[in-house]
Amino acid sequence: MVVCRPAISSLSLGRASVHDLPTKLLQAEKHGIKGIELFHEDLEYVAEALPSGLTPENEIQAAHIIRQLCDERSITIVCLQPFWYDEGIRNRFEHLYRIAQLKHRMQLAQILRTDVILIPSTFLSADLLFPELETRVADLREAADLGAQQNPIIRFAYEGLCWGTHVDTWDACWEVVEHVDRPNFGICLDTFNIAGRVYADPADPSGKTPNGETELRASIERLVRTVDVKKVFLVQVADAERLSSPLVGGHQYYSHEQAARMSWSRNCRLFYGEETKRAYLPIEDVAQAIFHGLGFRGWVINELFSRSVWDPDRATPTKHAKRAAEAWKRLVKDCNLEIVEEAPSKARLKADAVLTEVGHDSEMESLPSAVFGGSDGNGILVT
Repeated sequence: MVVCRPAISSLSLGRASVHDLPTKLLQAEKHGIKGIELFHEDLEYVAEALPSGLTPENEIQAAHIIRQLCDERSITIVCLQPFWYDEGIRNRFEHLYRIAQLKHRMQLAQILRTDVILIPSTFLSADLLFPELETRVADLREAADLGAQQNPIIRFAYEGLCWGTHVDTWDACWEVVEHVDRPNFGICLDTFNIAGRVYADPADPSGKTPNGETELRASIERLVRTVDVKKVFLVQVADAERLSSPLVGGHQYYSHEQAARMSWSRNCRLFYGEETKRAYLPIEDVAQAIFHGLGFRGWVINELFSRSVWDPDRATPTKHAKRAAEAWKRLVKDCNLEIVEEAPSKARLKADAVLTEVGHDSEMESLPSAVFGGSDGNGILVT
């Protein structure tokens, strides 16, 4: 049996511009999800509500606020993401700016008490990037060495986006990890990005690549043979919707500024096993390879990007937390995972008692006013 624990991306519970972080954390914990992949935009919105708005100093204060709320709910911040490093960028002044940003981001991670920052592979236009692997490796090694100077050490999980410019498969991502060759630089394995590149093609009427089943099977076999599980720093699980028509010009999700897989990812991801919502990727096969082929143990992040996270319905965080919890149960059963049973926090029990007494659907009233100051009624924190 493989011991794993469920986590969820904060963005998967609703976009920060529409749904506030405290409500999303409450719903995650209520549905038994005690790990959070914190999206930086959520921290930005907490900071923006403070006097003087979005400043580096307010981001630091926001990190302390978020850490306190998570502590009250016994929630672990699994990682902070994304950091758009744009490895190999030709404009070296831009690179220096990203290094300065990275130093600030590591300070936030320390306050949040997470030791992992996720770096997605860049999808900048190829003409803005050096083509050589050596340059990308050097940039990422620089980040790793800066992380190694922190106490505790900051680790970086490098993720190959399936629409990345130079790195769009787990193979290419692992090649970079091996060349960087630093103990605090590892890989993020995302089931959507793995299957979404080798097996799926949303621009094709079939939704699949030629020989997708065969190529994915071979890819999974290579993954199990090749990857050192000790360098797997994050695992994200998601499926995606089979489109009724190819994602090309004229499709409602088509954008000439985005690769088809990027538009598909941003609009049509699903939680694991949501076949009633047209999920169709062979995610169980990928997950079996990760959990049993590699023997990964640890936090498993339910990560969904979708048009539904923009839904202004106040029940959206509740609906998404419920969907994630149901998806987690399916994954546990299908992959025979041994899980850690989570006891409700004291804050959760107290909030439930308050809600039972007053009969509210919303839990915002149970937030610690000394920390958050309250809400303006539109989900924006005010002091």
